[in-house]
Amino acid sequence: MSYPDLVPQFQPWIGEVRGRLIPNQPLSEVTWFRVGGPAQLFFTPADEEDLAFFLRHLPADIRVTVIGLGSNLLIRDGGIDGVVIRLGGRAFGQIEILPHHKIRVGTSLPDVKVANAAAEAGIDGLTFYRGIPGGIGGALYMNAGCYGTETRDRMVELRAVTRRGEIITLTNADMGYLYRKSNGPRGAVFTSAVYQGFPGDPADILERMREITEKREASQPTKAKTGGSTFKNPEGHSSWKLIDAAGCRGLVVGGAQMSELHANFLLNIDNATAHDIETLGETVRNRVRAHSGIELQWEIRRMGHFLPGQQVRQFLDGDVFTGAV
Repeated sequence: MSYPDLVPQFQPWIGEVRGRLIPNQPLSEVTWFRVGGPAQLFFTPADEEDLAFFLRHLPADIRVTVIGLGSNLLIRDGGIDGVVIRLGGRAFGQIEILPHHKIRVGTSLPDVKVANAAAEAGIDGLTFYRGIPGGIGGALYMNAGCYGTETRDRMVELRAVTRRGEIITLTNADMGYLYRKSNGPRGAVFTSAVYQGFPGDPADILERMREITEKREASQPTKAKTGGSTFKNPEGHSSWKLIDAAGCRGLVVGGAQMSELHANFLLNIDNATAHDIETLGETVRNRVRAHSGIELQWEIRRMGHFLPGQQVRQFLDGDVFTGAV
């Protein structure tokens, strides 16, 4: 499917935008699942001022969606209407080592690059980012964490551009962090963040990061088309254990599969559609609920529209998925 071109509606101010504007950009090209329909208008701003100008002039009734590296994201087959913003380039990918074991980073950077830069500068406390497949913008939004440390434990402040085009600074407290969730200003686009670490020996930090990498690669399908951890861990439980106990390890719907290596990872194994992937996820949630009484919550962000005729059904044991519904 395709959407009407929005650009002609934004005359004459659109000519002053320095970033890249692409109508009907296939979002399957920028997500790790490699699924999803188009963005009505895809915008990659040149820098923070360009982003602020664009949002300041964009009509208030136009929907704005922000995506990062696409690692923890499922975009539905009908795509996303309005404007999809994705930061990139040098303006949002800079790293600055600050006094007192702090580091300022752009939000388009992969988490692993930030972990490496901090380690090489002798800044400890950010090794956990080595185990998170994604970008800093997404980590700030969802309070990403692993191995006992979360983003909220290290983030001091961040810069953002509001939906009205104002450049603001937010503190850790302003973000209202919870487990895998933030409650910052609605519609704000994060552009950079400052983290507080503590002194450490670079060789020791890098060795611990190497161990994290080996552990990840041994226990997770790191080379697959996946969105990372699919469901949040319910309090007192591990999602993968609940999924395993419900008989869902290796479960297949269409071209999607629950990983046999790590039961809490959804995979695109055979030209899956977003509909296949989401239906499999809902099937797993239903079977876990039926088996243990526990309601799994999605950790992967799902957004966009279904194609006409699509809906997500839940399948109990014995039901067979045969195609689109």
